Amino acid sequence: MAERVVFPLDTSAPLAHYRTEAGGAEVQGLFEDPDAALVIAGITLTELARRAKELGASLSTVSHVVATYSALCTEIIPIGPAIAKDAFEVGCETPLRLPLADALIAACARSRGAVLVHRDDHMRAIPARVVAQRDLAVTESLQP
Repeated sequence: MAERVVFPLDTSAPLAHYRTEAGGAEVQGLFEDPDAALVIAGITLTELARRAKELGASLSTVSHVVATYSALCTEIIPIGPAIAKDAFEVGCETPLRLPLADALIAACARSRGAVLVHRDDHMRAIPARVVAQRDLAVTESLQP
């Protein structure tokens, strides 16, 4: 049996999936892949809720969206002191400004030795040697 690859989702990934935008089909493929373990940072759920609300979703819909993506993931990664320290280090290694939420999400990926799934310019600025990444914007543009 192959070892499962861990994929933490940045907020941009479930949003692309939920809104059926570019990259959403690839996220669906990861959900269906038995060799993929999708995880999500607690702060990602907050960002997802805020973004869904900004896009006009009702509070009940926001609650349903957050519950659905929480259930689809094998783990919700809590933000503790080790992740916070790692987020600072990820930010220091990134040449461009990295928002705090993105640094925390990237640190969650790094803490699991995982491949961060995103469609986010801020994440793209993080060197691959710091956090392994699967950029939905790049992979979507490569498809015919």
